[in-house]
Amino acid sequence: MIDKLGVKPGLRISLLGIRDAAFLREVLPQVANPAQHRAVKDSDLIFLGVESREQLKRLEPLKKYLVPNGNIWVVYPKGQKYITQADVMAAMKAAGIVDNKVVSFSVTHTGLRACIPVAMRASSGS
Repeated sequence: MIDKLGVKPGLRISLLGIRDAAFLREVLPQVANPAQHRAVKDSDLIFLGVESREQLKRLEPLKKYLVPNGNIWVVYPKGQKYITQADVMAAMKAAGIVDNKVVSFSVTHTGLRACIPVAMRASSGS
């Protein structure tokens, strides 16, 4: 599973609200010093587990923890009316990030990836 999510050795990863034991068993040995239950500066990937629309408000503040070309994965329940893909996409847009990939995270959850638009990224080396 971690291949389709872009998890690679050497990446800085923050895990917030991710409770999927199989995912954690797979990702934790691959990554040096993963941050669990908090976001760390210069994260390449942030995984945000949400179970309600209210929790989507956490997206905006998480942008400051990403490297310019980093990604935020929002992991949310499949097939629920109380939080839908449209809700997640709207929250991403409101946070100033754009969705660019969707995967089946598990039997019960979907993962939707977003990044900072290229035009909005701080240029490196200037």
